[in-house]
Amino acid sequence: MQTLRVIARLLEYPTAELQAAKDDLVAAVLADDRLPSSQKHALLTCVERLCVGNLMDLQENYVSLFERGRSLSLLLFEHVHGESRDRGQAMVDLMNHYAEAGLELDVRELPDHLPLFLEYLSTREWQEIRTWLEDIHHILGLLAERLHQRESIYQLPFEALLTLAGQAPDRQELATVVAAEERDDTPEALDKVWEEEMVKFLDDQGESCGNSGFVGQRRHELDQVQRVHLSDELMQDAMKQQIGGA
Repeated sequence: MQTLRVIARLLEYPTAELQAAKDDLVAAVLADDRLPSSQKHALLTCVERLCVGNLMDLQENYVSLFERGRSLSLLLFEHVHGESRDRGQAMVDLMNHYAEAGLELDVRELPDHLPLFLEYLSTREWQEIRTWLEDIHHILGLLAERLHQRESIYQLPFEALLTLAGQAPDRQELATVVAAEERDDTPEALDKVWEEEMVKFLDDQGESCGNSGFVGQRRHELDQVQRVHLSDELMQDAMKQQIGGA
């Protein structure tokens, strides 16, 4: 499903390559047969803003939203499992789904990174796509509301995903929950998280390498999210298989 690939691109760190692909992104959105016209228009608005705006400004905005704090993290399991051991097992299970589909990562990346997950879904059949999106709709709804309250254009791709999932969250309830949250992207909040996790890291010395490694990586995740695509060749082969099996 090409619309999912468009959304994946829009949710990645803005690059010159993204801006150069504007015409292809527009064509993919216009060809979609599952989104209502209002959602198509919203996605096209997002494409226009991200592909025409000043690249440095767009990159700074992206970092301030998605790479500071946890509330807008694009790592799906962070919103479900936090730093628990269950998160590691969930990522292993997801990697197994990727492997069973014949897809591999072309560089090291956490498999629950939303843009990567959407690229995987774009190779699947519609019913499977719908099931996966339904499973994570509560995360999508929360992120959409947080972005809405920050008046961010990035709300629009999440709204499109909710539409594809066939889910309509309780907006009033979500608005109340998000309004009561403390911002976790301020310098003070980030320093507090870093201090707490340094203490936790030291306390975990001598425990399993897997657990302490996860904690030790957290500061890096706060400062920087690696960005990858599924191998273009693999993606093309998967799309050909999907079309051939339709």
